[in-house]
Amino acid sequence: MSTSRPRVDARRSSAPNRGPAAAADNRRALIAAARAVYAEQGPAVPFSAIAKRAGVGQGTLYRHFPDRVALVLAVFDENVDALEEALREDGTIMTLLDRVIDQASVSTAFIRLLSEHQHDPRARELALRLDRLVDLLRERDQTAGRIGTHVQTLDVQIAISMLAHELASTPESDRATVAARARRLFELAFRSA
Repeated sequence: MSTSRPRVDARRSSAPNRGPAAAADNRRALIAAARAVYAEQGPAVPFSAIAKRAGVGQGTLYRHFPDRVALVLAVFDENVDALEEALREDGTIMTLLDRVIDQASVSTAFIRLLSEHQHDPRARELALRLDRLVDLLRERDQTAGRIGTHVQTLDVQIAISMLAHELASTPESDRATVAARARRLFELAFRSA
C-alpha cells in the first residue's frame, strides 16, 4: 500500500509576493491600523497588535517603523498633509483650530505618545511644516482683518498645543464642550481690536 502525499502546487496555494511594490500599501495599512488600534486600546497597546490589524508581519512593521515614535510621527505627518491640503489656498486660523479639534479628538493616544517624545529630532520637520502653515494663515488673517496684529505665530502654536493636550486628557463625552469653550477663548484672544 502506497502512502504518497498529494502534490501541492505552491503557485496556487500562496498569494504572490509583490515585493517592494507592496511597501507603500503596507505602510498605509500600518498607519490606518495604528489609528484604529490606538483609538480602541490606548497608547500602551502592544506593537504586535498593529501589525496583526494591518495584516502584515512584525518584520514589516519594524521595517517601516522601528519604534513607536516613528509610527506616531507618520500619523502626524498625514495629519499635517491634510491640514496643508485643506488650508493652503483659503484657510484661516479658526479653520485650522477646528481641524486640530477634529484631529485631536480622534488622536488622543498619539498626542500622549508624541508629548512624551516632543524633543525627538525626528519631530522637528513636522514642527517646521506646521510653523510655515501657521505663518501663512496668520498673515492672511491679519491682512483680511480677521485677527489682530498683536497675534504672533507662537501664540497660535501655543493655542494648538494647549488645545491638543487638553482634548487628549478630556473624557470623550466632554471633548465637544471643552473644544467649543477653548475655541471661543482663542477667538476672543486673537480678535482684531
